[in-house]
Amino acid sequence: MKAKYATPGRFGLKEVATGTGGMVVTSEPIAASAGAQVLREGGNAMDAILAVAATQLITEPHMTSLTGGISLVYRDAATGEASYLSGNVNAPLAELPDFVGADLSRGRGVPVPGWWPAFVAAHERFGSVSIARLLDPAIDAAREGFAVSPYLFGSMYVARENLGRNPQSREIFFRDGCLIAPEEALVQERAARTLERLRDEGMDYYLSDFAKAFCEENQSDGGVITQADFDGYRPEWAAPVQGTYRGFDVIGSAPPDDGGMQIVEALNILENLDLRDSGPASQSPKTLSALIAAHNAVYYAAPREKRFRESKQVMDVLLSKEYGRQRFELLDTLAHPMSDTPPSPGTIHISVIDAQHNVATMTHSHMASGWVNGLYAEGFQLSGGGSFFQRVMPQPGERATIYLAPSMVLRDGKPVIVSGSPSVSLVACVLQNLVNLMDFGMSIEQTVAEPRFGARPHEPARGWLPGTTVESGYEHGVLDEVRKWAGQNRLWFHDIGPWNSMTGNFDGITIDPASGLMRSCADPRRMGMSIAV
Repeated sequence: MKAKYATPGRFGLKEVATGTGGMVVTSEPIAASAGAQVLREGGNAMDAILAVAATQLITEPHMTSLTGGISLVYRDAATGEASYLSGNVNAPLAELPDFVGADLSRGRGVPVPGWWPAFVAAHERFGSVSIARLLDPAIDAAREGFAVSPYLFGSMYVARENLGRNPQSREIFFRDGCLIAPEEALVQERAARTLERLRDEGMDYYLSDFAKAFCEENQSDGGVITQADFDGYRPEWAAPVQGTYRGFDVIGSAPPDDGGMQIVEALNILENLDLRDSGPASQSPKTLSALIAAHNAVYYAAPREKRFRESKQVMDVLLSKEYGRQRFELLDTLAHPMSDTPPSPGTIHISVIDAQHNVATMTHSHMASGWVNGLYAEGFQLSGGGSFFQRVMPQPGERATIYLAPSMVLRDGKPVIVSGSPSVSLVACVLQNLVNLMDFGMSIEQTVAEPRFGARPHEPARGWLPGTTVESGYEHGVLDEVRKWAGQNRLWFHDIGPWNSMTGNFDGITIDPASGLMRSCADPRRMGMSIAV
């Protein structure tokens, strides 16, 4: 069968996109094109980002699902106000005693989804075109088929056992007893019908037939999610986290999506160093070690749960410059040595800006490796996002605490950077790229091509453990010095070769406030695309 949609994306360096009428960047070209077309038709940044996200449900099923969650920051250009939407997954109302790594591949590791309620909430507040229009590209891609990319096929091959044991996934990913090959058409008729029912019946279908099918599939494998979990789920609007860095204003997601807070906290630490004097991380072991140390200080700190957001006093302390200075004094880096040693998850991001400079930045995901449990309902895999219950177990019915970091940077009240990343290393990815852009004045195409470090991958049997992965590509001698420093500090340190998707995928846009020129370049680590309107 011939696919209607080709997959023009590729790994490696990408073309730079520039323009003044709007910009879309994400990790998959078919979805990026859907968002760009919405902008061309007069839709705003929220319309475009929702169209992209819906299409990615179909074109990137290894990275996201209707059963996952959404974290979104939106800035309205007319008012200058930024809003954060918490639409991530919940813990079930029923308790999960003795939750262990083995549960992640079963029904007990499935969280309560928030994706569709968050999509509806975002559209109700800031959308300007119909949900039917926003779902059209996804429905068409599902029914008419798109060519399987090498990236998608690689994930399919790894998960072939789980895909092969469920009738719904077999009808999608297998043909004549074999996995569909790269460039062959992937058709998802059942998912198309589900999206059509969501288009036509909305939350009535979601809370009835969809919820029933989901709960039955979940409970068939030991899960505890019931209709009450669906009925009780609510997306939440809140103020985003805000901070400053060397004259820039930084805005990001708030707890329980605590990646935005981690970005601000890490920048508060780094502000105590003259990074420009040391040089970019690719050339300077001092800068690289400082970035690793600042990242690890915030990434491996106690998770910033929702209750943190509800206490102004706690938030003020954690985001203060003084607290950043105190934490800096405790770091041991090559740029700031200490005399004594101190005491010792598949995702997608989208960034959009429209002609009026409304800004939307969203991370959405099934919060786990693709098809980790082999469970399916109504054409969509059940999320394995219970991996984040190992980070901190939420109270029954509460949001999981997940380090997502959709973010943006302003200067003199105008947006100059739209940013975000997927992967286990998304906080490290966003932090390094923001420093490259703000401290070293790199262009977007320069920063995405720079080598970078990432976090230690999650281990189901052991949970979240401190450590650093690092790409090759640094100037001669840089990694030798940093590796020696890591050994002295007993830091788990692992080389992962050139551009590796485990270090994130920076989906960024820069905006010249004087000319309005927007500039973006998709990261070489995935098969994404930037499109100017």
